[in-house]
Amino acid sequence: MSEEMNITQEWDKVFKLSDKVNHKKVTFSNHFGFVIVADMYTPKNKEGKLPAVAVCGPFGAVKEQASGLYAMKMAERGFVAIAFDPSFTGESSGKPRYMNSPDINTEDFQSAVDFLSVQENVDPEKIGIIGICGWGGMALNTASIDTRVKATVVSTMYDMSRVTGNGYFDSDDNEQARYNARVAINTQRTEDFKNGEYKLGGGVVDPLPEDAPYFVKDYYAYYKTKRGYHTRSLNSNGGWNVTASTSLLNTRMLYYTNEIRSAVLVIHGDKAHSFYFGKEAYENMINGNKYTDNKELMVIPGATHVDLYDNLDVIPLDKIEEFFNTYLK
Repeated sequence: MSEEMNITQEWDKVFKLSDKVNHKKVTFSNHFGFVIVADMYTPKNKEGKLPAVAVCGPFGAVKEQASGLYAMKMAERGFVAIAFDPSFTGESSGKPRYMNSPDINTEDFQSAVDFLSVQENVDPEKIGIIGICGWGGMALNTASIDTRVKATVVSTMYDMSRVTGNGYFDSDDNEQARYNARVAINTQRTEDFKNGEYKLGGGVVDPLPEDAPYFVKDYYAYYKTKRGYHTRSLNSNGGWNVTASTSLLNTRMLYYTNEIRSAVLVIHGDKAHSFYFGKEAYENMINGNKYTDNKELMVIPGATHVDLYDNLDVIPLDKIEEFFNTYLK
């Protein structure tokens, strides 16, 4: 029995549609059989085979938020660009809802490359990917396996497997803390099975405590206000299932990143709480890698984690365009 899907046709993004691009909804399937829904942005008055990029993230967001903004801005600069909802989220298929998996989510990126590769207006030798926040880690994971990806940009990245297994700032990087997490998640699995439904973990905290860490306040300012709120966004609403992190708790991503031969640009703000993810991912990627001339870490002075979601005065679009133009060939 096929899964019923509701795909919105009206414009419902948290940003305005540029008059320099055309927009339409597209769908494609991944190797797990899930239907991925994406927004495709194409530059007006451009003909022939164009370079293309697939964009996803942040983790727990939807394509109507930051990824769509990135994709639209890349289309303004001459790229065919798609922003997609990962499996189990947004308008894409997959049940139960609000689950994640490093394997399936890496496949989501690969299926986006499948789709772009056969478009009449795309040069299949000029395809790149952009991953934002937790999808930065997924993008690096994809670049490790998919040789069709000629260039990868990761912006304000998280390694979701590391933060799930170690806690923020590696504060719970010990066997006892991980054991406690395993007990909690498996206790919840039993409860979910008894109840016949999955308990949600909650999105960004609301109301916001006065003593919340600054990065939680940043998340609130994006996901819980008119600036970035969206009805289909997990982070804006009920969040992931409590048990959604099962795979991430038992998996480590980025194992083969020092074997990536294609170009990679890591972008991070030095005031981001997540800066250690980007900085160390870059260092690990070039350690022992024979192909380092096409790898770069770009640090944005004064930028926080959320600045790179939607602050067009901070997101280095000129650099991203230059990077893709250099390596998508």
